[in-house]
Amino acid sequence: MPKQRITKEMVVNAAYEIARNSGMEQVMVKNIADKIGCSVQPIYSYCKNMEGLRQDVIGQVRHFIQEYVAAHIDEKDLFRSTGRAYIQLAKEEPHLFRIFILHQRKGISSLDDLYQTEANPRAAGFIAEELHISIPEAKQLHLNMLIYTIGIGTIFSVTTPGISTDEIYAQQEAAYEVFLKQALRTNEQ
Repeated sequence: MPKQRITKEMVVNAAYEIARNSGMEQVMVKNIADKIGCSVQPIYSYCKNMEGLRQDVIGQVRHFIQEYVAAHIDEKDLFRSTGRAYIQLAKEEPHLFRIFILHQRKGISSLDDLYQTEANPRAAGFIAEELHISIPEAKQLHLNMLIYTIGIGTIFSVTTPGISTDEIYAQQEAAYEVFLKQALRTNEQ
């Protein structure tokens, strides 16, 4: 039987599947080799260090999440449905959600830096137009909801047997109403 040629893509895909099913802490050379069905040697030839491989996995996670959220949003209620999509993601893919939320973000020294890095650059304009508020208030509302959704999504992804999605959505909606009132009040001043 001829030897199987192991490629970097196979290594990264195996590492991604391990992370998706068991968490990033299980992405180890031996586990990757077992998943592919090879010795550890080919893994070491592609992975000079595990940090580089983990960054490749994080790239795949980010891509998956972008596609997931895009497929789960309601264009008629974009802002709310995006938040709900992240909560649904936390329920369906808790390991990927935690990897996405908890990976290190370099060069972030303020919440504004985080917002600029993580948010769609057109989001504040869209929110401002939809809710008839200024761009700065829309940006603050969006940032508040990002922070809140990340927090409640993280709680949701680490609890067992699990909090109901209805309870999470109700809490998310209550937070939205409070943040929206604050934005409208600020907008009127």
